[in-house]
Amino acid sequence: MKHLFAVCFFSLISFVAQAQGRLLPDFTDLVDKQGPAVVNISTTQVIRNAARGATPFPFDDDDAMAELFRRFMPQHPPSGQGAPREFESRSLGSGFIVSADGYILTNAHVVDSADEIAVKLTDKREFKARVIGADKRTDVALIKIDASGLPTVRLGDPNALRVGEWVVAIGSPFGFENSVTAGIVSAKGRSLPQENLVPFIQTDVAINPGNSGGPLFNMRGEVVGINSQIYSRSGGFMGISFAIPIDVAMEVQTQLKATGKVSRGRIGVVIQELTKDLADSFGLAKAQGAAVNSVERGGPADKAGIEAGDVILKFDGRPVLSSGDLPRMVSGVRPGTRVPLVIWRKGIARELTVLVGESQDERVATRASRNKAAPSEGATNRLGLAVSELTLEQRRELKLNGGLLVEDVRGSGARSDLRPGDVLLAVITRGVVTELKSVEQFNKLLAQTDRSASVSLLVRRGDMQTFINIKPPGERKGE
Repeated sequence: MKHLFAVCFFSLISFVAQAQGRLLPDFTDLVDKQGPAVVNISTTQVIRNAARGATPFPFDDDDAMAELFRRFMPQHPPSGQGAPREFESRSLGSGFIVSADGYILTNAHVVDSADEIAVKLTDKREFKARVIGADKRTDVALIKIDASGLPTVRLGDPNALRVGEWVVAIGSPFGFENSVTAGIVSAKGRSLPQENLVPFIQTDVAINPGNSGGPLFNMRGEVVGINSQIYSRSGGFMGISFAIPIDVAMEVQTQLKATGKVSRGRIGVVIQELTKDLADSFGLAKAQGAAVNSVERGGPADKAGIEAGDVILKFDGRPVLSSGDLPRMVSGVRPGTRVPLVIWRKGIARELTVLVGESQDERVATRASRNKAAPSEGATNRLGLAVSELTLEQRRELKLNGGLLVEDVRGSGARSDLRPGDVLLAVITRGVVTELKSVEQFNKLLAQTDRSASVSLLVRRGDMQTFINIKPPGERKGE
């Protein structure tokens, strides 16, 4: 009986150990095999004509981060009274070897403006590196050291990553070389402000200054991303970090290696996210696609027949699920390529072909913050808008054939992003875009629209055009 109890007890212990092994993965083999291909990068930049007495640190003297910078990112000579007008700025980063003959991937911001780049391997060898090319839009840089027979990383498929999957980062935070941190994938396909070409991988892996440019590994020891940015209010890690998918980085690397620069496609449109309300106005069953609110005159899209008010549903055979997808798709096409696309116009899907141009990135329209102005005494329509027809001089100045000037915004309109000074160009009802020519025409269109339905307007504000949706009275968020 005692023997049976002992067997059961040790079986239970073995089961618990195995269960813990499944819950808490072992990263040791991954680090042993892939760690040698991760490098430490230090750069030196000579800052000339610095103001006398100016501090070279990016923080105030009493900032907690200033001490870290003094210890791990020394600046020479020290600041203060009598400091010369020239000093060296040093910074640290990480990278990883992608070919045995010395090509290394890192972040563009790690080597930006550097006068000298030093690369240190795990075997303590140090090399001077030169920049082959850097792309600020994706924050990817390719550098080269003169060496051979170097250890290299294995590349994985970031599209196969699953949210919740374990990932590992190796880098040099604050100069602590070959530091290993681990976490999980928090989200995929993140778009960050002012950046719509990279579908970032979000993780909770600890990333700090010095980790930039280092690899993000999956549990198979394959690089799936380049650690690039953190979200922080203190300057240090707060649980949210972002990595550039390795497939995006390798596409950039191929062009940098071949030409030293990146050539991107463009079609010449300003696009906007398609909300559920806008989708209803266009007569679409789902809020998928990129709403076109203006087209560059004479540009590729204009020549292809794309118009303001169209919704781009597919590009090169791939569905456009959100507006952020389109710039990535377009930029990845070689300029001069003819690409099929599907648009939605007046309730019908149509197929067009566009000859992709080069340079300039697609712009995503953003709405300016609302500005409350003093109300006028003019009569308002059922949307709470007081509008007037543009004068001949105003139409000439704005280069418009029609349009209505917004003089006052009240009622339902006051809950939208409309403001006095905007110009209404068109109204969208049941997928039909109708250009506005007169106040009478506008009021008739509103009278023919269901009073319980939202109304979508194409609006000109300054040099930008955007779609603005006005909900009927009583339909507010949360009600």
